[in-house]
Amino acid sequence: MKYKIEHINTFHYETLVDQSMNNIRLKPRTDECQRLISYRADISPVSLAKESTDLWGNSVETFFIAEIHQSLEVKTTSVVSIQKSPFIEQIDYSPEMQSIFHSDLFRRHYLASLNQTAYTYIEPYQVEHIVREIGNTENPVKFSMDLMKYIHEVFSYDPNATDVNTKATESIEGRRGVCQDYAHVMIGVLRARGIPARYVSGYLYVGENSALVGDSATHAWVEVMVPGIGWVGLDPTNNVESLDNHIRVCVGRDYADVSPLQGVYRGGKHTLDVKVSVSIMDQ
Repeated sequence: MKYKIEHINTFHYETLVDQSMNNIRLKPRTDECQRLISYRADISPVSLAKESTDLWGNSVETFFIAEIHQSLEVKTTSVVSIQKSPFIEQIDYSPEMQSIFHSDLFRRHYLASLNQTAYTYIEPYQVEHIVREIGNTENPVKFSMDLMKYIHEVFSYDPNATDVNTKATESIEGRRGVCQDYAHVMIGVLRARGIPARYVSGYLYVGENSALVGDSATHAWVEVMVPGIGWVGLDPTNNVESLDNHIRVCVGRDYADVSPLQGVYRGGKHTLDVKVSVSIMDQ
């Protein structure tokens, strides 16, 4: 599948801004299943961006605007090709995979994806309740799939219930939220169970007459490390494996590592308008 993604972020400031510095993480990744064909970032007021790579392998573009402005627009246009087949439900969790999963070397290597963060931490009693609800299993693949289904069925998608600062403990209490909250809760439970998991930001192609949710802005889902297989994407918002309609941009421990726009400016309050369009180019 080949997709074209147009993403426009427009900041409107209540007073004049005389300088601002920003980081953007909006450039899709290239890996074994996804290829970035083209990418362009247009910034207004015009500014040149310097690209670097962060600790997690994400592309980070930094730009500085010194001139006085009252709005800022960042428009990115990407073309991405994805080729991926479903497989996680077909995985036979072998004794060899189990041996690797429980080894000290495996745990040390993926320590960053096992440690909780402020976003993903969940109280032990909350974890115990969820484990009782879905059933205990030593197979981390099955547990991850069961957890994804549980979150999808128990939580209600509600854009007004949370914000970007909401933590997993709060989301569990309210059982409402958006894809960011679903991902943080799932990651928190997985890490509490000793299963390496990381946060993924990107885009979702929905198309027509689809029940999938998450195409109005950037989407978020989870990747689980399966020994001998690699990182496997699971989307608790939609209860599906991330396949050829999930376009990966960034990975990290939680939302803070992959925030699409981060910056500082000198001026008054602001509002942000986000528009995302994902269209299919060919099949």
